[in-house]
Amino acid sequence: MEKLYEGKFLNMVREGRWEYCERVNNTGAVMIFACTPEGKVLLVEEFRPPIGQRCLCFPAGLSGDEGPESDAAAARRELLEETGYEAAEMKFLFHGPSSPGLTSESLSFYLATGLHRVAAGGGVDNENITVREAPLDDIDAWLAAQVEQGIALDPRIYTGLYFLKCQSPA
Repeated sequence: MEKLYEGKFLNMVREGRWEYCERVNNTGAVMIFACTPEGKVLLVEEFRPPIGQRCLCFPAGLSGDEGPESDAAAARRELLEETGYEAAEMKFLFHGPSSPGLTSESLSFYLATGLHRVAAGGGVDNENITVREAPLDDIDAWLAAQVEQGIALDPRIYTGLYFLKCQSPA
């Protein structure tokens, strides 16, 4: 493997004809699917320079970038930092690559239940995250309205909605 670029958070490498990014200084990433007892899906909105626009996604972040921690602990920390909510239960769902043609990064997905708000959220340092609470029972129309306003949607929103709708009483 040839290192093409070494950065603080990412390395660009080449293996044969394949070029991709490697995450450095962490052990993985987590994404948390969460819905309040009142039926509000917890999403976060943040400007993303690589796409040049604001993007909606489920709370997510790096695991182990602030020192040793389990993925479950990282999921609890990220949920609290980004949304201001704590979960009574953080259930591991599955683990998989985030974008296997572009990066070595992988994600652990969690379902947060028994939520209660304890802080404002919004992230740490300079994250500038906006917490969005969207109605699960009208989520498709709500998301369409966000797209009409120029907000990008992380496609993993639909993965999270699958899990939230499966665990939601019908």
